[in-house]
Amino acid sequence: MATLCEICNARPAVARVTVSQNGQARTMSICDHDYRQLLRHQSMLNPFDSLLGGGVSRFFDSMGGAKDQAGDDFRLSAQVPRESVDATDAFSSQTLEILQRAGEKAHEFNRSELDTEHLLYVLADTDVGTALLKELKLSPDEIKGYVDQHAQRGTAEAQAPVDQMSISPRLKKVFNFAFQASRDLGHSYVGPEHLLIGLASVPESIAGTLLKKYGVTPEALRQKVVKVVGKGAEDGRVDTPTGTPTLDKFGRDLTSLAREGKLDPVLGRAQEIENTIEVLARRRKNNPVLIGEPGVGKTAIVEGLAQRIVKGDVPEILRGRRLVEVNLNSMVAGSKYRGEFEERAKQLLDEVAAKSSELILFIDELHTIVGAGQGGEEGGLDIANVLKPALARGELSLIGATTLNEYQKHIEKDAALERRFQPVLISEPTVEQTIIILRGLRDKLEAHHQVTFADEAFVAAAELSDRYITSRYLPDKAIDLIDQAAARVRISSSSRPASIQELEAEITQLKREQDYASSRKRFDESKGFEERIGQKQAQLGEETEAWQRKTGSETLEVTLESIAEVLSRLTGIPVTELTQEERQKLLNMEDTLRERLVGQEDAVLAVSDAVRLSRAGLGQANRPIATFLFLGPTGVGKTELAKALAETVFGDEQSIIRIDMSEYMERHAVARLIGAPPGYVGYDEGGQLTERVRRKPYSVILLDEIEKAHPDVSNVLLQVFDDGRLTDGKGRVVDFSNTIIIATSNLGSPIIMENLERPEDERLTEKALRNELMGVLKGHFRPEFLNRIDDIIVFHALTRDNIRSIVNIQLDRVIRTAAAQNITVKVDGSLIDHLADVGYQPEFGARELKRQIRQTVETRLAKEMLAGKLQAGDSVELGYDTERREVVFNKVEVDAPKTSGKSSPPDQPDDLAPTAETGT
Repeated sequence: MATLCEICNARPAVARVTVSQNGQARTMSICDHDYRQLLRHQSMLNPFDSLLGGGVSRFFDSMGGAKDQAGDDFRLSAQVPRESVDATDAFSSQTLEILQRAGEKAHEFNRSELDTEHLLYVLADTDVGTALLKELKLSPDEIKGYVDQHAQRGTAEAQAPVDQMSISPRLKKVFNFAFQASRDLGHSYVGPEHLLIGLASVPESIAGTLLKKYGVTPEALRQKVVKVVGKGAEDGRVDTPTGTPTLDKFGRDLTSLAREGKLDPVLGRAQEIENTIEVLARRRKNNPVLIGEPGVGKTAIVEGLAQRIVKGDVPEILRGRRLVEVNLNSMVAGSKYRGEFEERAKQLLDEVAAKSSELILFIDELHTIVGAGQGGEEGGLDIANVLKPALARGELSLIGATTLNEYQKHIEKDAALERRFQPVLISEPTVEQTIIILRGLRDKLEAHHQVTFADEAFVAAAELSDRYITSRYLPDKAIDLIDQAAARVRISSSSRPASIQELEAEITQLKREQDYASSRKRFDESKGFEERIGQKQAQLGEETEAWQRKTGSETLEVTLESIAEVLSRLTGIPVTELTQEERQKLLNMEDTLRERLVGQEDAVLAVSDAVRLSRAGLGQANRPIATFLFLGPTGVGKTELAKALAETVFGDEQSIIRIDMSEYMERHAVARLIGAPPGYVGYDEGGQLTERVRRKPYSVILLDEIEKAHPDVSNVLLQVFDDGRLTDGKGRVVDFSNTIIIATSNLGSPIIMENLERPEDERLTEKALRNELMGVLKGHFRPEFLNRIDDIIVFHALTRDNIRSIVNIQLDRVIRTAAAQNITVKVDGSLIDHLADVGYQPEFGARELKRQIRQTVETRLAKEMLAGKLQAGDSVELGYDTERREVVFNKVEVDAPKTSGKSSPPDQPDDLAPTAETGT
């Protein structure tokens, strides 16, 4: 039966805490929800009470260990690193008084956050601090004067009472170093001397920068502390020899690092650690190998085991053992001669065998033991063969970690090696477990980046990385995402605003002009420059001071927006919150598309709705944004709509992946789409479709003329349309869930053209025409292919009115191109009428119209410009002479003089429409 939370009496308890209620300490079991509530309450208390345990004075080991079993349904939840709690418990009464005085100093500087410079100021005024500074030939008054001069000051509005101040990430880092210094010196308390060592250990802070400036190092301070204060009960102690010099040389002691608090906390992996402990506790073949995908936390589980060994939260058989990671690269490096590597391996194994009851070895990337040290010599020994006898005899306990593919490729094929290991499968944590893991890393991340984290940032990092970064695994991708977001926030805060940089550039330019005027003895002009420089420098000083006040008073915080922005930069997928401009753009998307596409209203509406659905976050996560099949004759705008969509959504017409399906008419051509299988030519090159989508996951995919592809090629696309994924030739799963797939086809074009040629009263209705077209499609494509397409859109043949509108669009493009050359082009209505007449050929769509414009207008303009008849600044009117049946160019005289400089183009669309109607 699970232990219930003593606060809500409903949820299972996951931790025990000691809280202070009305001055009395009380130990209780609480659930994960109330645990977080308690932490939030703690953060609202006096920072010294919160830091020193007023809200939660100490945390016990999580329930579920050997002593306290919460129940079979127990799931490990968040917990506080013990080193932080131990450190605050050890603060002396003098240290508490110093922290209170430091808070008062921060309040005097109008700050809402207690930082390192406030602590240094107060330390320089204590007996111990003064003695240590004088030992280092430093003046305490000079230290205080420097802090007074350089400490950041906030505004009166930003000032916070002492009991409401927060602790900066830099100061938290100082406390950790202070506790470590106290432990290294053998002291049972954390006093002023340890805080001073902690300040010197954080050089990125103001206090650390000052101490570094005067040459004060943590090592020098430790020596002076021994002289002034003395060492603890272990005075004169020396490091105990391990008895394993070879292992120490080629290994890394994880238990020692855990004891020093240098390993990250491991949360949410209790079951995997228990499974590993079970295998280690076996009498024979006690060698677990952790198998899982890259980034799921295999190495972290071993580090979590090291932390549990240090705490003593392991069975008796494992208590007191050293867990050492062996670096195979170091063992192989430098072994030039045959037998040298084998000698190192033998020495290491002899040391381990002599202390087998005290050691556990860990080899990350276990598959590297196969062939390591062989040196390319056939028949030579590798580390795997050296280890086999010792593993079989049980002379050593070895933990390995590798991926499933590498295990199958290197370990399983050697049956003698495989039988000596017990696989422990490590699955990818869920999003909920990843959130708990990220919360456990909060203190480490805040101390490193000197920022704070909103809880929503951890939730967003886990959820967004799980949805959009599909090629990697949790929690690794979520940790990387939030780590980079914190780095970005920190870097952006230290960058000067653009206005300040522009002022500095202006001042530099003015000084150059002043020097030039002075060299030419233009003293009046030089004096004018001097006055302007003075004004700009005063403005620069004001803006710099305002910026410093703002950065000094504001707390840097990583939020949901920070995570979304970094993810958008990494993947190219717009997951940031929509701005008002973007919202309006999406709502008016039809109008934008109609500027390029004429006469295809159904297609415009369907595509616009699909994009809006996706950007609103309502699309299905495991399918493409939309899958369309465009049917219609040639030249009616099927490909043009795909290009217009790419330009509208992504800002660039080239943001489109175009696959000409006529190139895939052969059955074997499917290998070109997804990549050749192993053993075939082109295996390393990847597929033309899969590779481009992997590198650009948010794009429009245009499958042009899909009816010309071989049926087997179409079958490959079935899982893309349905599941939004496709496995390439290398076995990698490519995500298509952020793509819009558009397939075009000319099937049924004769039916559409015949229907257009009939008298209007005999034409098929929209429904009847669609039914006939579906009959043609069913005769060519398999039912499962058509059933996976979201919408089949019929493009109608262009009418005369449509062609006339397209003439205006195409001529407007010509006008704008000429305007870029500073040539004004006006179009007479007669030319529009002529182009609309000759361009109306329903069987060719708008392609014939484009050919006519290129031959009669663009080519003629180019010849006139090359002959020098048209120059920059000229104005020309284009028309059509019906008698001579040719396009005429009439050069228009302008009143203003010609210039070769810039000329703003006229508002062509407004001028063009009335010209076409009046025929002027």
